[in-house]
Amino acid sequence: QVRLLESGGGTVQPGGSLRLSCVADGWTYSANCMAWFRHAPGKEREGVATIYVNAEKIVYADPVKGRFSVSRDDAKKATFLRMNDLQPEDTAMYYCASRGGSVHNCLLTADFTFWGQGTQVTVST
Repeated sequence: QVRLLESGGGTVQPGGSLRLSCVADGWTYSANCMAWFRHAPGKEREGVATIYVNAEKIVYADPVKGRFSVSRDDAKKATFLRMNDLQPEDTAMYYCASRGGSVHNCLLTADFTFWGQGTQVTVST
């Protein structure tokens, strides 16, 4: 069992930056693959980034490539999402998720087992 707790959300102006954090309780094999998803009102949930243990593999969704950076600190049982040049279309609830399995299955399209409660990111003037 893994419990995930996100933090770091907030309201910023376009072009601003935020750093989201996700801390895991019960770090086990089930957290080999960590991911960030987001869900905006009226839209489907979409994957943002995945990162495998030891950062062996990192995947970004096209809309965030070059602006967002995912990282993890396995010693601290934490995963981070640095978001730069935020735009209004990035406004959403951001969720941390985890799953076990091999690096080959650490994909945005994979089924994730554990989910956090989310942290709100709002980009507005």
